[in-house]
Formats: sequence, C-alpha cells, structure tokens
Amino acid sequence: MTHRLFPLLLAAAAATTATAQTLNVTQGNVTYSYRQDAVGTMTYTDGNSLTIGGRNYALSQVDRMTVDPAGSVTDHTVSIVYGGATAAVTVAGNLAAALTVDVSGADVTIHNTDTTQAVTYTLSGTSADGQLLLYGEKKATLVLNGLDLTNTDGPAINNQCGKSLYVLCPAGTVSTLTDGTAYADTYHNGTAIDQKGALFSEGQIYFQGDGTLNVNGNAKNAIASDDYIVIDEGAGITVNAVAARTGSNGMKANDGIFIYGGTLNIDVAADGAKGIKCDSLMTMTAGTLSVRTTGASIIETDAATGLRDTSSCAGIKVAGVLTLSGGSVTLNSTGEGGKGINADSDIVMTGGTLNAICTGEKDLSNPKAVKSDTYIYVSGGSFTAQSTNGRATDCATTDRYPTVVGTPATLTRTKKKVEIVF
Repeated sequence: MTHRLFPLLLAAAAATTATAQTLNVTQGNVTYSYRQDAVGTMTYTDGNSLTIGGRNYALSQVDRMTVDPAGSVTDHTVSIVYGGATAAVTVAGNLAAALTVDVSGADVTIHNTDTTQAVTYTLSGTSADGQLLLYGEKKATLVLNGLDLTNTDGPAINNQCGKSLYVLCPAGTVSTLTDGTAYADTYHNGTAIDQKGALFSEGQIYFQGDGTLNVNGNAKNAIASDDYIVIDEGAGITVNAVAARTGSNGMKANDGIFIYGGTLNIDVAADGAKGIKCDSLMTMTAGTLSVRTTGASIIETDAATGLRDTSSCAGIKVAGVLTLSGGSVTLNSTGEGGKGINADSDIVMTGGTLNAICTGEKDLSNPKAVKSDTYIYVSGGSFTAQSTNGRATDCATTDRYPTVVGTPATLTRTKKKVEIVF
C-alpha cells in the first residue's frame, strides 16, 4: 500500500520558517539534507520505505529523520568531514537520487550517476587512514578546507572520472595529502582501477585558490593525471609536492602541464625520479616553480624489448615542446647524472627567468643543466644554466649551445655555464 504524505515534519516547525529549515535523513555516517521548499510530497510504501525527492529510503536503514529549524543547504554540494577513524558525509537533497555513498571507517567512496550537474565536495578534518574515491561522468570541484588526509595503502584522493577535477584551496587554509608506501589493489566491476599518486585523477586537474596544499608521494607520484594539469591564472595557491620512491615524480601528467600562476615547490629525493614528468607539451606563463632533485641515476630495462637504458633525475622531464614566456623557474639537481631540464623536443624561452644548476657527478649518466634532443631557443627573459661536472647546455646545434634570437644584454657561453639575459 502506498501513501502520499505532505512534509508534516516541516509543517510542525512552521513557526520557525522566518529563516530556513532542512529535513535531514541519516543513514549511518551519511546524511541527506533537503531544503524545505525542495522536499515536495513524500511517498510512504507498505510500511517499509519512504521516497523523498526521487530517492527511496528503506526505513530499516534510516537511523533518524530530523528537522533543523535554522538549517541551510546548497544544491549540488557534498560535505565530508574526516574525524580520525571515521568520516561524516552530508549530501544536498537534490543530489540524493544520483549519489551512492559508502563510508567504511574513514574511506569514502562516492558514485555519481548525474551527467547534467557538476558537484562541489568540501573536505575538512583529519584522518591518518582514510581516502576519497570518486566515480562519475561529470566534472567536480574539491574544496580542501584545512584537510589533513593520509591513506596508508593507496591514494589519499582518487578521481576515477575522466572529466575535469578542480582542486580549490581557500585563502588562509593549509591542506595535506599523503599516500602509503605500498598500494592495495582496488577493483571496480571486477577490474583493478588506476592508482598513480597521492592525488590522482583520470581527468584533468585544475589547481585554484590562494591557500596551500602539501602532497606527499611515498609509493608512486605525489600528483598525477592521466590527462593534463593546470595551475590557473591568478591563483595564489602554493603546492608543495614530495616524491620519495625510485622512479616516481613530484607531478606527472600524460597530456600536458600548464602553469599560469601560483607557486609550485617540488622536492624529489628518489633515484631516477623527476620533479615534473610530462608526456606531452608544457607551458609556463607566470608563477613560481622550484624543483630540487637529489637522487642518482638508475638502469631501467624495457619489459617489451629487453633493452637497458639509463634514467637520471631531472627537475623537468618533458616529451613535447617546453615553452617559457613568464614566471620564475629554479632547478637544482645534486644527484649523479642529474638534469635540470631534459626535453625530447624544443625548449622555447621568450620571457621569465630560468636558473638551472647541476652539481652531481658523472657516472652512469652525464649531468646537464638544460638538455634538448632537438633545439633550445632563447629570445627573451633571463636564462642561466650551470653544471659543475658536465655541460651547462646540450642540444642539436653543432656547438650544443642555445640558439639566441635577438640581441641580449648579457651573453656568456662556456661548457660549464651559459647565461643569456635580455
């Protein structure tokens, strides 16, 4: 038998509606919060279930229903508050029918079936053994509001949606994400999912805001995207990324890295690791980038061909064209055979400041401050490359020095140091 019930709970509190009120339905650690004007008609079926706003609740699984006379909720939002070994999740009522939320300890998994509206997740609190795992087909925003989240056996945040992920750090906040030293396999529909860093996304990552984000990568990368990464124009965000595992990276992207502002500090202490590893092009127009690498070179064997090759640390390792038109880049490599920049394609500098210094020894690999497999073009800004035990620059020109376009105020070209200042 089905009964239609008008929101009597809300009507009972009518005397307090001069401001606002919400109906809250709590199941375990998850609360679904409905605005008074969005509840509509509730359908009660056979004494076993209640339907509100398109979501069916089994009454045996409802812990409580309450009315908050002074409550408020913003559509398309989810709040996640971590508290040690647990987490509390609040879902806006207009998302209740589209989101499936699972909370196990402090591990939060959310499936979003809504393909029309983006969702904003606000994360706060602290957990030494928790995570956020997202599935969906629509872009999302993560507001990190003083979050300190560690996952002992996987990424702290894993976005399995291939759409854009906006990571917003509000001014005055400091958030920290840390992964474990080894990852446990995680499966979705019988298939192991990708887990490539402490902060990982299948889609693009956009960093925004004026706060600070610390990311510690202990097993793989600190920050990784199977698409591209952007630090947005005008952002005052400070991102501190640390990579500690052999062959890992501070920041890794498959399809490009674009720095339009902010401050990015990367510290890599692992052998063969890269501060930034980009499998496509990289562009920087503003902001500050500082990378320090201290690891030594390693010998890698290609699993398909059996061929062995040397892989050294690098501040920036980029497969596509690297373009610098503004901002400040400081690269320091102290490990054996380390590189400041190691580019497979052209390096094009039209502005900004680049200072790359390598002090490592030569053994398995040759230390070089700025290296391109093709050409280095400098037509503006300030370019300085120094190598204590190897070449300052190396490229496809006969003399292995950059191609200078225009007339710089300062031009010094020696094996150990190249300085070009416009």
